[in-house]
Amino acid sequence: MDRLLNTVRAYPWGSTTALPELMGIAPDGSPQAELWMGAHPAAPSRVEREGHLHGLDRIIEADPRGELGDVLVRRFGPRLPFLLKLLAADSPLSLQVHPDLDQAAAGYARENAGGIPLDAPHRTYRDAQHKPEMIVALTPFEGLCGFRPPGESADLLDALGLDWLAPCVTTLRSAPEEPALRDVFSTLLSLSPDRLAEVDGAVAECARRPGPLREVFAVYAGIARAHPADPGVAAALLVRHVRLSPGEALFLGAGIPHAYLRGLGVEIMAASDNVLRCGLTSKHVDVPELLRVVRFTSLPAPVVRPVPGVGGEEVYPAPVDDFRLSRLVLGAGEGARALPGSRPQVLVCTAGTVRVTGPRHEVVLTGGASAYVPAGERVTVSGEGTVFRATTDDQGDHD
Repeated sequence: MDRLLNTVRAYPWGSTTALPELMGIAPDGSPQAELWMGAHPAAPSRVEREGHLHGLDRIIEADPRGELGDVLVRRFGPRLPFLLKLLAADSPLSLQVHPDLDQAAAGYARENAGGIPLDAPHRTYRDAQHKPEMIVALTPFEGLCGFRPPGESADLLDALGLDWLAPCVTTLRSAPEEPALRDVFSTLLSLSPDRLAEVDGAVAECARRPGPLREVFAVYAGIARAHPADPGVAAALLVRHVRLSPGEALFLGAGIPHAYLRGLGVEIMAASDNVLRCGLTSKHVDVPELLRVVRFTSLPAPVVRPVPGVGGEEVYPAPVDDFRLSRLVLGAGEGARALPGSRPQVLVCTAGTVRVTGPRHEVVLTGGASAYVPAGERVTVSGEGTVFRATTDDQGDHD
């Protein structure tokens, strides 16, 4: 078991206060967006062993079976298949989707064959992996996730009062769902700058106008202020706005358009960099490839709530085996809880003080602090606080 030394990523959309407050440190005025915990080569966590600091990626590379276990290496290769983050958003992230495994493998091979460097700004596929992800709210959290039913989107576009959007409204109300969403989504992504400015103005006016849609339009008016005349604003009108209470989560599978808007959360994802952006960004947008990856179907309310697990864990269900995320809320005076040890795991404290005790030593975690436990090492957790546990799905095997 090792305490992790982690890197904060200072993206422009990050909060200047949320992560410092969680970690009990003074803010420095910069936007602190994400704290990464894992072995991603772009910002691997570091651990101290034998008096020296080592990147967790290099530790795993030197002894993958010892760190990850035979089962995980056979399933995913010699790499930690997930990345855990603390994410603090103060303004909208890009509207985006992720490919499935087949799409990622094909796109990665195609761009390699085309000689596109892995670090090229116009590269779409940076690896051959999919990127399902989940975020659990630590504070009230807002995001966009999945298409609205076409009729609801038609009502929003109609309320804008822009005559040139009438064909889109008609399509959404009369055509079958999949072709209707595909046609209107692609139309909105290809609007001219003048049309996009008209959309921004109409959204702002609807946000001021009394009525049942005022609150909905206020969300999109905020997005437009952050990203004026951006095609992602118009396209986002088709995507459901979601509010999470602390402890609730979103699971984001392949092809589902989504964007985080504001709030602090624990995010876990498959360790991939494959992102296809629709808008709300200055980065590369590949519309033809995007339209091949997006799943044009409306979703029910996508909120995930934890279910009881073994030993007092609250497990956030996800239909993937790349990661498994759970929460343990520890009370004062209760005994230590043993954690299964067959898989590698990352533990992060989000409240209070948690002691992680292993066969060699003990690590004390407070807000924002984390620890890495290699496969096969048995640990217990105790104290008074909350800890999130990231590992992988057991695929039916038992500890």
